[in-house]
Amino acid sequence: MDTKPDHMKALFDPQTVAVIGASDNPHKLGFHVMKSLVNSGYAGTIIPVNPGTHEIMGRRVCAAVSDYDKNIDLAIVVLPAKLVPGVFRECALKGVRGIVLITAGFKEIEDPQGGRLHGELAAIANQADIPVIGPNTFGMINFHARLNASFTPEFSQLRRGGIALISQSGGMSHLLGFLAMRAEVGFSKIVGLGNRLNVDFAHMLHYLADDPETRVIVLYVEGLDHPMALVEAARALRGKKPVIGYKTGSGRVSDQASRSHTGSLAGSHAVYTRAFTQGGILHIDNTETLLDTAKALASAPLPQGTGMAVLSGQAGPSMAACDVCERQGLHIAPFSPPTQHRINDLLPPLALRTNPVDMGPAWYNASAIAGIIQTVMEDPHVDGILLLMMFASANVDALRGIKELLLTWKQQKPLLSCIQSPPGVWDAQIKELEDAGALVNFPTPERAAAAMANVWRVHRLQTVISDQAPSSPSPHKGI
Repeated sequence: MDTKPDHMKALFDPQTVAVIGASDNPHKLGFHVMKSLVNSGYAGTIIPVNPGTHEIMGRRVCAAVSDYDKNIDLAIVVLPAKLVPGVFRECALKGVRGIVLITAGFKEIEDPQGGRLHGELAAIANQADIPVIGPNTFGMINFHARLNASFTPEFSQLRRGGIALISQSGGMSHLLGFLAMRAEVGFSKIVGLGNRLNVDFAHMLHYLADDPETRVIVLYVEGLDHPMALVEAARALRGKKPVIGYKTGSGRVSDQASRSHTGSLAGSHAVYTRAFTQGGILHIDNTETLLDTAKALASAPLPQGTGMAVLSGQAGPSMAACDVCERQGLHIAPFSPPTQHRINDLLPPLALRTNPVDMGPAWYNASAIAGIIQTVMEDPHVDGILLLMMFASANVDALRGIKELLLTWKQQKPLLSCIQSPPGVWDAQIKELEDAGALVNFPTPERAAAAMANVWRVHRLQTVISDQAPSSPSPHKGI
């Protein structure tokens, strides 16, 4: 399957989209696919295809793709499985350049007929050189093109950003997407690979390598038929874009479920972990950490070492962050003498002046707070900064006092924060700073510190992996 950028363009930046199986019945997926396209603000042409009606959502309906008198870039297919081979043949004859196949009922089912249908579709698509997302998928979204080619209209509410999520599971895509809505995390693309007819993880990594809208790639993996292809594609990205992955199936029950869910080989979780390491993929083992790490990587640079500075308005949160740092391989860096002298000058007596720094006694002095932060930012011993600020009536203006400093600094070193307040107090300022890439905010000090540790691990993976070709797992079969 050819996956050069211009070949995949029809999937992610089409000018015309046909919905084969479009419907005006809200109890059918074809209705929700149409609603997704319309609500996303997609600027191209939407062509509903359904022989049983004349108009859907104010658009003229074609009885078949062959009835449309112009080119079609992308077809989204929402029809029963037994009808899909005929539709694929029609698409091939029409010259359709990409397909999103939402329909299930192929190799993931126990009936051998599902596997036969899957093979028949692959033969048609590959002969016509048509990349296919799916089958058995919720669809996919390109946020920067305002293209929601899925059955979930609500995904159009997600913010545009730098994270590309590639997932075998529609459920995990929805979980991460809905969590991201609440956390205001932005995505470039979400792709539900489903049963991977001819577009797999490796194909997506090759495509995203040159995608200017994607800064970090997130993978949710249940099982692979050709894991070496993923390893090699990820290794080619090392030093260019970070890749993080979540592989389920470490337990017997989830391993068996993943085999049934996607019709793929799951296998030894430990071997997958080694394969991820060989490819420079940071392995994450829970959804919260996966999203936190992706959020940090999308905005912050990689730290060049493990030396951390913890700057806090109160002592307790700084202790919590320090504990996580030390457990996860980061160290609390001693400041250089000029930094320490400057902090001593700016802080009043009795304050905690060494790292971690308790800035609380200086909250009434915005210039002192800004001076401490800037001095620490410039310290050559410091590779990353954790900034922890809890609201109190004495420090309500503190964030305003350092806003310009953070905007000017713009993450020259990674700066992750936990800035907490009652709803409506600092929300606007935090959003402005995050939108500008000036900080990355987390709900707790522990999560900020854990994200920093993972950002460091990505740097280490990208710089210390041997360039020798990996010897396992097998390039021909699933693990």
